[in-house]
Amino acid sequence: MPFSIKQHLPHSLFGRAITILIVPLVVVQLVAAYVFYDRVWETVTRRLSNAVAGEIGTVVQVMARYPDPESRYWITTVSGELNSLQFVIEDGAILTNRHPGVGTGILERLLVNALNERVRRPYHLDVWGHERDVQIDIQLSNGVLAVRVPRERLFTTNTYVFVLWMVGSSLILFAVASIFMRNQVRPIEQLAAAAEEFGKGRDVPDFKPYGATEVRRAAAAFIIMRERIRRFIAQRTEMLAGVSHDLRTPLTRMKLELAMLGDAPSVAGLKSDVADMARMVESYLAFVRGEGEEQPEPTDIGKMLDELVTAARREGNSVALDAGGDLTLPLRPHAMKRSLNNLIANALRHAAQVAITAEKRGRAVEIVIDDDGPGIPAEAREDVFKPFFRLDPSRNPQTGGVGLGLTIARDVVSGHGGSIQLDNSPLGGLRARIKLPV
Repeated sequence: MPFSIKQHLPHSLFGRAITILIVPLVVVQLVAAYVFYDRVWETVTRRLSNAVAGEIGTVVQVMARYPDPESRYWITTVSGELNSLQFVIEDGAILTNRHPGVGTGILERLLVNALNERVRRPYHLDVWGHERDVQIDIQLSNGVLAVRVPRERLFTTNTYVFVLWMVGSSLILFAVASIFMRNQVRPIEQLAAAAEEFGKGRDVPDFKPYGATEVRRAAAAFIIMRERIRRFIAQRTEMLAGVSHDLRTPLTRMKLELAMLGDAPSVAGLKSDVADMARMVESYLAFVRGEGEEQPEPTDIGKMLDELVTAARREGNSVALDAGGDLTLPLRPHAMKRSLNNLIANALRHAAQVAITAEKRGRAVEIVIDDDGPGIPAEAREDVFKPFFRLDPSRNPQTGGVGLGLTIARDVVSGHGGSIQLDNSPLGGLRARIKLPV
């Protein structure tokens, strides 16, 4: 699988904003540290090492010119006081461990180069053997000159000040930027949460636009859209109340007139047609009515399924139910019960056995309805959710309804922010998988 940087980037807006802030900051700090190390720190350390090596080299050369004990004592005393160095002469001593070579650190490397250039005698360098000093032992013609160099003579405190300032300022900048970015991202998170709750059919009455201008505009547009949707639903419900009355009234008169005509064969056919028309009208109204004005409330899905399964068993159907755990979540109970009943009735219409399972998976409740019927071809599984769509006569068109059962089911589930998928069932028929977000 090819490498993709997107897989390693944060997924949240806050994480990406912080990444956009951190990456340039780290790059700038690394470049500044490299320039300081290469141009400033190393240059200053080199000059300090050259100065110390030059002072030691001067003392060695003067002692070689005046080798008597009194002159050597005077030279080391005066030079030590003036240059903050400590000199000890070990007469007759011989270095057993000569110049060890270039060290791995910047101080060892630069000090070794300076001693090689200015002292030009065998020596032994001990940089880290003492806490506050650097020990340099130099082989003379008549002994060993031990030199103690204070560590601050070879280091500059500006180095630590610069590092602390750079790291400290970066941490302060990062903390301030994180707080600022969190305050900027919070309105977007609340807008997303409000949209998600509204998509699940739940109201968010206390949502108010705040934050940056662009976020306020998006939040205001969401509020306007929400009000338009509510107004559309209310207008549709009011319209359907009138349509329901207008359609049912003539149907009722037709039923009464047919009842007065008696039981003639021609009348029986008309009664059947009128009954079919009444059923179709009820189906159309149930589809267009949707969820109406019903408000979400905590609902136990397990209890609802148990009621539907009990009713189906009373009619002689073979239905198995396995619903465990706490399956309570905010739902419009009547609309959801109608949706589940449509799915179960659709399975019972075409199968001898139906198995229902319900469980909580992560942040969703999953309901699976399996049957052993003939199933639905894969290419038609999306079409069956279209209004008034019906399969070919192999699915028994005489008992197949008007083609709105699955449409109503998906409409209700989608109104709760969920989804319905159709697949092959282990029982050999159709599997309907419903997911409802918690």
